[in-house]
Amino acid sequence: MLTPKYPPQDTAPTPATPAPVAAEVPAPTAPAPAPVVPAPNRPTVQLTPGSALALAAGGGAVVLVVGAVVVSMLLAVAITGVSVAMVAVILRLLIKDLHKH
Repeated sequence: MLTPKYPPQDTAPTPATPAPVAAEVPAPTAPAPAPVVPAPNRPTVQLTPGSALALAAGGGAVVLVVGAVVVSMLLAVAITGVSVAMVAVILRLLIKDLHKH
């Protein structure tokens, strides 16, 4: 049931190849030199002290913004957790007070 099923083998006859005809061989010559590929003309990036300082300041700003977002998200989660815990304690006290009276 789980054995593979292979397609039948190709039974077509192989085509006959004609015998090569002896041709006149030219005299050996020196091989042609390989073509030289020129290097692409890409501009190089040169960092001046001012651009390096701007790059560092931009990176620092990105780190500060991402850090502020992450800290604010963690603070929101902490505040939500504390408020849910307080609501649970208050509800528990109210239910306990209802059962006493």
